[in-house]
Amino acid sequence: MRRHVLRRCALALAQCFFALVVVFALDSLVPGDTADVLQGDHGTPQQAAALRERLGLDEPVWLRFWQWLGSLLTGDPGRSLVTGLPVGEEIGRRLAVSLVLALPALALVALLAPLLGVVAGLREGSRTDRALNSAALLLHSVPEFVLAMLLIASVSLAAGLLPATAAGMDGAGLLAEPGVLVLPVVVLTARQLCDLARQIRVGVAARRGSAPAEHLRLLGMPERRVVWRHVLPSALAPAVQQFARCVEGLLGGALIVESLFSIQGVGTGFVEAVQNRDTPQVQSYALLFAGTVVAVNLAGDLLSHRLTPRAEATA
Repeated sequence: MRRHVLRRCALALAQCFFALVVVFALDSLVPGDTADVLQGDHGTPQQAAALRERLGLDEPVWLRFWQWLGSLLTGDPGRSLVTGLPVGEEIGRRLAVSLVLALPALALVALLAPLLGVVAGLREGSRTDRALNSAALLLHSVPEFVLAMLLIASVSLAAGLLPATAAGMDGAGLLAEPGVLVLPVVVLTARQLCDLARQIRVGVAARRGSAPAEHLRLLGMPERRVVWRHVLPSALAPAVQQFARCVEGLLGGALIVESLFSIQGVGTGFVEAVQNRDTPQVQSYALLFAGTVVAVNLAGDLLSHRLTPRAEATA
């Protein structure tokens, strides 16, 4: 087990480094730079050259990458090329906003998906199972931006029940007016909830009718004990990895949801950094996203690795 953990941790570090190299290379290949964004159409070539020299953009790409990586290892991700403010402070402020949105979404997925998946799996083929499966397929087939626009048009604009945007609000403002979060959380949760619930439903249905479960019933074990002690643990092991992938989906959905609902989180911050060609911010956001995805998948893999032998041994 220890060797497996060390191997997975080493692979996680390599994945993060590879992601940083790829993002930095792609950002460098895009035409223009921060100097072009800051000057717009009004600067002269001489002014642009002087600005590039002041910002350090005239240095080789590989040297700028190693300089940024070296400062990162000391705990300083640098300063924004556009505002001059510390990148860590900017990302920290936006991360607080995103967490106010992401944590309720994660909580809903973690609570509702097992409940719906177990209910449908234990009633395989019933009306409840067919209804839940149909609803999951319907929600999963609707893109997040389409669902967001439909909810804004119907719930906010037509019915006037909930706010359509959270423009100008920080994390404290969102907590003070939780009604602003309802539609974004629903949009962010829908697809991930469907994916995880269907995964758990398939696992429960398959293991409930498996040969080990039938053998335990023939030995006289009560059905409730068969389900809780043997069916659910083995069915939830693969669902742990699916939950890790749900976090990836939430990160991707945050880019869309935050833009549509004017939430100033890390998703909109990353988009603005790319538009401004603000390389220190782009790299720091990339590290945040890559580190989160790798860490969550690592935790899911290790937990699943620990659960699976127990499930198999029990079965």
